[in-house]
Amino acid sequence: MTLATTLTAMAVAFTISIISGFLIIPALRRMKFGQSIREEGPKAHQKKAGTPTMGGLIFLTSIILSTLILDYIYDDVLTTPTIVLLLILVGFGLIGFLDDFIIVVLKRNLGLTSLQKLIGQIIVAIIAFFLLQMGPFETTVAIPFTAINIDLGIMYIAFLIFWLVGFSNAVNITDGLDGLVAGCSAISFAAFGVLALHYGQEDIATFTFVVSGAMLGFLFFNSKPARVFMGDTGSLALGGALAMISILIKQEVLLLLVGIVYVVETLSVIIQVISFKLTGKRVFKMSPIHHHFELSGWSEWKIVLVFWGVAALAAIVPVLLEVL
Repeated sequence: MTLATTLTAMAVAFTISIISGFLIIPALRRMKFGQSIREEGPKAHQKKAGTPTMGGLIFLTSIILSTLILDYIYDDVLTTPTIVLLLILVGFGLIGFLDDFIIVVLKRNLGLTSLQKLIGQIIVAIIAFFLLQMGPFETTVAIPFTAINIDLGIMYIAFLIFWLVGFSNAVNITDGLDGLVAGCSAISFAAFGVLALHYGQEDIATFTFVVSGAMLGFLFFNSKPARVFMGDTGSLALGGALAMISILIKQEVLLLLVGIVYVVETLSVIIQVISFKLTGKRVFKMSPIHHHFELSGWSEWKIVLVFWGVAALAAIVPVLLEVL
């Protein structure tokens, strides 16, 4: 995969995201698919009420169309790993869409229950696992920067489910500020794209750069002040796809470093809940941790830029160490 091919993949996805955004956002407005803001959230967010949500449809459309277009051009994109990635993207995106639809359109504040989401995610993950079993697939987990590989055997399916569900929800938790997840995911996917190229997995690299380009296009509409939110439709799909990429290139544990922003955001929620239940006290002013910084006086743009910087550093250092 040449630099020209990489840039082409990103450019195609970026362009389709822009076009999709101009078509989908007005449709979401006409159908009154506006975001409702939690009363317990930061008061400054109340002014965002009514902003169209389900914007994940913009970049999901871009990723799917771009992948098909590039397959037509290069005739070697739709391999089994790419099909599995599209399955995770669409499957998890559909679960998120149903959740958004129930909340926004049917006006049921809770959306899908946690159990319903979990069951849906597990079903999609199991289908993906059996698709992977149709080709050569190792059930090992590599320890980054070492030659150590741990073979989980049949237990790998449990690990795969945990990894996909965990990271899809971690990205979902992180999606709380304009442009935060869009920027971080563009960085994370590009980082894994470099690794996929390094390992000679060009089909996976093409997909990752397509996602990165699609997210940059989406950022045009999602950066502050956001004209659209991705909703669970987008965040669950992104998290699941990112986790599956780490599985396909056999760098699962490295995702904890490359995706450090998602990890820290999730840990902040876990710490907050445990602390409050055990002591009745909160460690953070509000969780996830980006809200803590908001209530500490940081502007939304400052938080997003700092988190982007952390995401970039967390992506560049591990990738360089692995490649070099």
